[in-house]
Amino acid sequence: MADRRKKIFSWQFSIFNLLELIGRPVLRLFLVACYLSLVALAFIGKLTLQLIKSLRQIKLPQLILPKITLPPLPRFPHIPLPKISSLKLIILSTGLLIILMFYLTILRNLPSPRQLTTRNQFLTTKIRARDGTVLFKIYKDENRSLIPLSSIPNFMTQATIAIEDKDFYRHGGFSYRGILRAITRNVFHHQLQGGSTITQQLVKNALLTPEKTFTRKIKEVILAIGVELTYSKDDILKMYFNEVGYGGTAYGIEEAAQMYFGKSVTNVTLAQAALLAGLPAAPTTYSPFGAYPELALSRQHEVLRRMVEDGYVTPQEAETAKTEKLIYAPQTIAIKAPHFVMYVKDLLVKTYGETTINQGGLDVTTSLDPELQNQAQTIVTQEIGQLRRLHIGNGAALVTNPQTGEILSMVGSKDYFDFAQDGQVNVTLASRQPGSSIKPVNYAVALASGFTPATIIDDSPITYQVPGQPPYAPRNYDSKFHGPVTLRTALASSYNVPAVKTLSTFGVAKMIELGQRLGITTWNDSSRFGLSLTLGGGEVRMVDMAVVYATLANQGLRVDLHPILKVTDPHGKILEQFDCGGANPLDRCNPQPVLNPQVAYQLTDILSDNAARSPAFGSRSVLNVPGHQVAVKTGTTQNLRDNWTIGFVPNRLVAVWVGNNDNTPMSYVASGITGASSIWRAIFDVILRQLADQPVQTFSPPANLIKVAICTLTGQLACAGCPAKEEYFLPGTQPQTACTPEQIEQLKEKQQQDQASRDKILTGASTDN
Repeated sequence: MADRRKKIFSWQFSIFNLLELIGRPVLRLFLVACYLSLVALAFIGKLTLQLIKSLRQIKLPQLILPKITLPPLPRFPHIPLPKISSLKLIILSTGLLIILMFYLTILRNLPSPRQLTTRNQFLTTKIRARDGTVLFKIYKDENRSLIPLSSIPNFMTQATIAIEDKDFYRHGGFSYRGILRAITRNVFHHQLQGGSTITQQLVKNALLTPEKTFTRKIKEVILAIGVELTYSKDDILKMYFNEVGYGGTAYGIEEAAQMYFGKSVTNVTLAQAALLAGLPAAPTTYSPFGAYPELALSRQHEVLRRMVEDGYVTPQEAETAKTEKLIYAPQTIAIKAPHFVMYVKDLLVKTYGETTINQGGLDVTTSLDPELQNQAQTIVTQEIGQLRRLHIGNGAALVTNPQTGEILSMVGSKDYFDFAQDGQVNVTLASRQPGSSIKPVNYAVALASGFTPATIIDDSPITYQVPGQPPYAPRNYDSKFHGPVTLRTALASSYNVPAVKTLSTFGVAKMIELGQRLGITTWNDSSRFGLSLTLGGGEVRMVDMAVVYATLANQGLRVDLHPILKVTDPHGKILEQFDCGGANPLDRCNPQPVLNPQVAYQLTDILSDNAARSPAFGSRSVLNVPGHQVAVKTGTTQNLRDNWTIGFVPNRLVAVWVGNNDNTPMSYVASGITGASSIWRAIFDVILRQLADQPVQTFSPPANLIKVAICTLTGQLACAGCPAKEEYFLPGTQPQTACTPEQIEQLKEKQQQDQASRDKILTGASTDN
């Protein structure tokens, strides 16, 4: 028996030696098919003989089958046909039928080799900062990024060939001896051995199911030959490097290099390449992060030994690589600017769908400035730590370019990973009450309807009787009344009573309508709002408030937020692109005119007037930025649950919120100055340092504004004895008459009397500033 098996093996190896000499692909494929047929027939015959032998051991009546003589062929009656025993005919026919069915089953379900380039491969979507830094990778099960073969170092390719398939450039898709070894082990030892070439591994991973069966192995060989006939060796290598798994969720050599070494495969060393090349055979076993990291080094040394053996590197180079200390990348959650990333992901899903984002391999460039983002996050975290004494537990910040709508920084909380404090909640997208930071919308209605910055509004007690509701008596944050004040002073110093009186004059409906045009998306049910709307009674989102204030910076032109600059597919095709930069970005951003430019400038001028805000905040508050014209407004809700500061220059806007996610109130001393403003100023200082080498941008008044010196006590043209200020007016709204010295004297006396009377009125504390 042993001699006969030895002869069979000798015969089989002779065939393979012959096949290795044949170069024509079609003939090679034909001979391989014949060989596989013979092996299968031998296997079936072997089983049949064993069955007959077993049956013979059972003593049954001997069955004598008659000889069958086939009739002569009509055209050749003189040629006698051989006599075939019925048993041999049955065995031969059955074997051929089984072989035919076997191959029909395989070929019918065999995928095309061209599916390697036409199939939908699972690819990783990357979200990047504006400088190309990867912020986050989105994938479902397989983290894969395509990379061309030209970007893979030669020693990476050589290491893979040395350890996986040393005859890669010499075979036609499979190793004859490897296939023979696998088949004989399967037939005689009931083990399915590998022996797969790089081409077979590509086919197995990309086109076939993972089960280990004889049928799949046959398909693997046939497909490997087809792949070799269809693609070049370089194409096969490129597809292999972008397909196979290297452990965990890392699929493809690029993501493997990123996961293990935190760098692109383009930049790996020989030592790192040798370790990566050894992983596909058994990623779990050879992983340096696994239970036996020493096996990773043993495998690396084996790869280097093979490279020396095949002449790819010298023994000295291999020894140097062995002594190199491998520094592995920390296995942490690889996400930067998490609130911003999740915001962008949601926008992408709405446009392209969940499947495309998780598997489509999009490359997304965003507007985020990574340096500014890091500094803003640090500032928010540190400042909130110092504000804990005021019972402030969280904060958020948003930085944009008003002219383009680009989001440069988004800090949604003090710590995204603080699960106990709901750190994952992005407060920049949450609905919160804005306090007095909403007042510019109210005063925009007034200025567009005939009021001027010089309009006198009486800051005195008033009570509104609302049917079905308790009387409403607004109070100022300092519990005082300030008598007749200009609209400029009322807005800049954030007096509440004048704001409510102004809203009462023009109506809540007009404020809601303008707010929606300016960008507020949360004021959908007007029946919910009353006069307290101007003090922050209607919830808003920070991203919406950024658009509102940016419209003021743009002199009435609304530019919505654009966090996504460019999206490309895996092949580099541009799916969308936002190109709104240049010297005059507003000319290219398709802005919407939603507010009179003169009114927008009047509001900006008021909000940047440090003298006008000094009565409430002092002349040296953090809101005053020496050397820069910065428009800024604070806001604190009456229940002390929300505290805001929003300020801007022509090309930068910063919005900050502090409070508590669970809506617990802050300390009474928390105000626009002691809360959010410190964070706002720290971030703004960072921005000004970034812009230090650029020309300082200032707000320029638009055409058709009239500048007139007015009396700040009466709102009339200036006269002797009255504090004067130059004020901007829309044409036709400027005062026509001047005050008189006598009028000023009488007014000052009346103010003193009124102040004494007001001091006697008990007022409750209010903090809407």
